[in-house]
Amino acid sequence: MFIAAKTKFDYFLNWQQKSRRFLPFLLGIIFTLVVSSQSFSAVPKSTEILWDTYGIPHIYGNSHQSAFKAFGWAQMQSHANLLLRLYGQARGRAAEYWGEKYLESDKWVLTMGVPKRASSWYKSQSSGFRSNLDAFAAGINAYAKEHPDLIDKQVKMVLPVTPQDVLSHLQRVLLFTFVVNSDSVADINDTEYAPGSNGWAIAPKRSADGKAMLLANPHTPWGNLFLWYEAQITAPGIDAYGSTLVGIPVLAIAFNDNLGWTHTVNTHDGWDAYELKLQKDGYLFDNKVLPFQTTTSLLKVKQKNGSFQEQLLIVKNSIHGPVISEKNGKAVALRVVGQDSAGILEQWWDMATAKNLSVFQKVVQRLQLPMFTIIYADKEGHIMHLFNGLVPVRKEGDFKYWQSIIPGDTSKTLWTKFHPYQDLPKVIDPPSGWLQNANDAPWTTTFPTAIKADNYPAYIAPRGPMDFRAQSSARMLAEDESISFEEMITYKHSTRMELADRILDDLIPVAQQGNELAKQAAEVLKKWDRQANANSKGAVLFAAWADKLDFDTAFSQPWNETQPRTTPNGLANPKAAVKLLEKVAQEIKKTYGSLDVSWGEVFRLRVGNLDLPANGAEGYLGTFRVVNFAPAEGRFQAVGGDSFVAAVEFSQPVRAMALNSYGNATQPGSSHISDQLPLFAEKKLRPVWRTKPEINAHLEGRKVF
Repeated sequence: MFIAAKTKFDYFLNWQQKSRRFLPFLLGIIFTLVVSSQSFSAVPKSTEILWDTYGIPHIYGNSHQSAFKAFGWAQMQSHANLLLRLYGQARGRAAEYWGEKYLESDKWVLTMGVPKRASSWYKSQSSGFRSNLDAFAAGINAYAKEHPDLIDKQVKMVLPVTPQDVLSHLQRVLLFTFVVNSDSVADINDTEYAPGSNGWAIAPKRSADGKAMLLANPHTPWGNLFLWYEAQITAPGIDAYGSTLVGIPVLAIAFNDNLGWTHTVNTHDGWDAYELKLQKDGYLFDNKVLPFQTTTSLLKVKQKNGSFQEQLLIVKNSIHGPVISEKNGKAVALRVVGQDSAGILEQWWDMATAKNLSVFQKVVQRLQLPMFTIIYADKEGHIMHLFNGLVPVRKEGDFKYWQSIIPGDTSKTLWTKFHPYQDLPKVIDPPSGWLQNANDAPWTTTFPTAIKADNYPAYIAPRGPMDFRAQSSARMLAEDESISFEEMITYKHSTRMELADRILDDLIPVAQQGNELAKQAAEVLKKWDRQANANSKGAVLFAAWADKLDFDTAFSQPWNETQPRTTPNGLANPKAAVKLLEKVAQEIKKTYGSLDVSWGEVFRLRVGNLDLPANGAEGYLGTFRVVNFAPAEGRFQAVGGDSFVAAVEFSQPVRAMALNSYGNATQPGSSHISDQLPLFAEKKLRPVWRTKPEINAHLEGRKVF
């Protein structure tokens, strides 16, 4: 394009004698064409990271490999200690490095065959993408070599990092934490593994500015392998902005000038537990005895005195998968989807390079991502909901059936194939003009219903209920026919408790007839704004009461599939509810001295040296602004929920605001460990800087390779 523009320039110079009065005007046009051509097609001579004042790395690479190397470097600068610890765990050697508390983690990783599979996945990469993974690992190691003094001694033994470590970490995160984790297999209710998400796509017909909009809002624990890392990656053929989990070398939620997507944790069943009937040295399958394939690993466990103890880990593998428990003549084996999905990272990368819906769909049709809803929007005005994932083709049973332990002695229950892309629930450009997912089934993504459950196998997703957070999500979108960019951000921060709107009108009148404490509680709840803002008085009392409420029997009108957005509703037994309220009110008054203690006094945001009043609440209360709390020093501390948030409008240029709730770094000494938390407390997002002039105007540092 540059050569063609110069040719036109020479032509116009030869023509100047006939057109002198138009020359300045024409030269201006030509100069604009040449400069714009260069800005879109020129490849930078060097690779650099521009760090903005929020610690966001803006990577400009002269090749894909150089961009990957810079991204590895950037992740180390922001999260070196965490990243190396996560990779050590993904190797299944964490107990050897750091002691016995990591032993169960190692056993899980090795039982699932993670390191061995990483080697085969590495060999399965295309040659070009294998080079990218090599470069990412090289960037990690180069940072460690140049800055050894900035890395904790305890994690240095993980170095050097290999591309296989990256793939092991990917497996541990996606397959063996999100799809299935050791606690869910053991039927342990552990809130650490409770990732959720909100996602919206709004079509031009429902947008105040006539442009499609996207809201990305994953909810994950605020630490460990769930931590989000925000970045921009620009290289030949790609200019994407978004976020990924620490240690993952590509953006998992992203947008470019043409399109964007977000993920939500979908109601996807990607694993099954099979009960095997043991016989002799094997197990019964279709009336035959099959032998186990056994592997043995030697685990080293570091002791407090620095010595090591050794343990043998013997893993029995069946046709279903590895045996995870064995007793009383029976064993349970675990079967998990995605173990052949070596192309996960390349699919995410190619999604970020797509320019339109047609190309984007061709990429996602590969079905390398084992799970996650995809909510999509683009500059042409298209929006899409895809119930993405590897869904086993099952011969029988509904969704509930496959949640229990499955008979493993027959091939009738053993799935070996997955539904192709065309079988998956999806909708593009629904008549409603909006799509939402708040971890509800695909049938409630929009109204009027666009994806009908009757058209799909009964095992593909549950048929209800639609929880209060999802109902709140759908209500806000359905009630506003012209949503501005600013309104979308306001809605995103809504702390209104949908549950309160369903039952307070039944609870308060009966409580007003109760004892003196019940009357006081009723007065507090009557004055309450039904929100979980920092200054909301009554939210603490209501949330404590709701926490003890039996949701299975509480409502006079249970959830109904024909009324998914307005049920359940009402109290089945108001007198019993008031009795519970009296008990809870007594506890609240004793603990905090007052029934109308403000939400922010009890619920806190604590990261680094900051301790701020919180807003937001648990999603089961129907709050769209999700924050999960844990007890801490007589109060409650935020430990998860809203993490990376991005609001995007596909105007020209793209308009975007974002926030990484806890900050974009964990490395000791960084100023970005908690620098975004005050904005979180104020229910604000920050501008996204994507152009060189914007970034340079807010530049904190530069690294040139």
